[in-house]
Amino acid sequence: MSTADQTTASNINMRVVYLLTAVAALGGLLFGYDTAVIAGAIGFLQIKFELTAAMKGWAASSAIIGCIFGAMFAGYMSDRYGRKRILILTALLFGISAIGSAIPNNLTQFAIARFVGGLGVGAASMLSPLYITELAPAKVRGMLVSLYQLAIVLGILLIFFINMLVQNAGDEAWNVNMGWRFMLGSETLPAILFFIAMFFVPESPRWLAKEARDEKALEVLTRINGAERAREILREIKETLHEESGTLRELFSGRFRKAILIGILLALFTQFQGINAIMYYAPEIFKAVGGGTNAAFMQTVIVGVINVLFTFVAIWLVDRVGRKGLLLVGGAGMGLSLFMVGAAFYFGWGGYIPLIFILTYVASFAASFGPVPWVILSEIFPIKLRGLAMSVATLSVWVAVYFVTQLFPILVEQIGTAFTFWIFFGVSVMAFGFVWTMIPETKEKTLEEIEQSWH
Repeated sequence: MSTADQTTASNINMRVVYLLTAVAALGGLLFGYDTAVIAGAIGFLQIKFELTAAMKGWAASSAIIGCIFGAMFAGYMSDRYGRKRILILTALLFGISAIGSAIPNNLTQFAIARFVGGLGVGAASMLSPLYITELAPAKVRGMLVSLYQLAIVLGILLIFFINMLVQNAGDEAWNVNMGWRFMLGSETLPAILFFIAMFFVPESPRWLAKEARDEKALEVLTRINGAERAREILREIKETLHEESGTLRELFSGRFRKAILIGILLALFTQFQGINAIMYYAPEIFKAVGGGTNAAFMQTVIVGVINVLFTFVAIWLVDRVGRKGLLLVGGAGMGLSLFMVGAAFYFGWGGYIPLIFILTYVASFAASFGPVPWVILSEIFPIKLRGLAMSVATLSVWVAVYFVTQLFPILVEQIGTAFTFWIFFGVSVMAFGFVWTMIPETKEKTLEEIEQSWH
């Protein structure tokens, strides 16, 4: 390892760290890309396959069912076969899904292909940040995990932009027959890049140590941290591995029951405020307020841009303002915006008024309930139960995403768009009260101090 590659004070090889993180963050980009691609395709799919509201919801949510199963089994599979191998498998799943969802002749074939991609998304949503966490030096771990969250919103923005370009390439008839196929098939390229890149990074040293492959673990740690610090880290890993043997019964009993209940409710509130109704159906929402197809796709790109910009705001403020403060301020902005979006549909306000309030909602979410819950979830659980608790919380997120995605078009058809957004507003009010009364402030507290607080 050359001196130029190392920071002078700590011997951390930041070039290697950033390389590893960039590769793992491709998983985040594919996460955002895969889940949001449906926004551009769903309207054309509805016409192509003559979908009812329930079938439209199923077309959008079939991938989420895969996400639930992917998140459910990713922890076990990666513990048995290694983080790297399962991340390579997720890249394959992304690619298979991209090709399969671009060539179906009916809704069933489409749903199966999307389910396969969902397996990859669910697994990557858990394994990519875990892989980064287990490789990154402690002093830059928070920043690198935040960059993973940034990769997700960049993936969403990228596919919104590609959807717009594809939609502009032909007329309505071409998009109904072919355009949506190009949107979904475009994921093949980043999936191939992710698959190839994963062969150039090492396995997680923590997993290697768990498998008693200490020599290989030390080699990886030395490459990143320098020889002396690598030996210290390996010793710390070996000392803590025996502590990570918590059970599901322990998780829901005793003094940590409150922590897991808070974690589950925070995960549910994050999604039940309707963010994925916006992300998955944005062009359809904008068309409903009188915008043409071209304008709807352009406005969706603007949504993606705001999502990215205000994620930077969250990264900047989360350690300054605090976790709870950001959730309260952002939650208030989300609630007000949801109420006004509902009012815009109820009173028939056209033009840019609905767009403005949807953008303030997305900005408020991106600066608060987007990234901050994942910071809190990574902090409030004890080391013994952290992996299991994160699995439960991640599973809760995907279950909530499924219900929002499946039910949104049905609710719009049955009670109208205005009342649907007012339901999200009601949930937002409850979420604000939950954060105010139940969420602890974890800013500047050590993980040990947080764990002790549950006594």
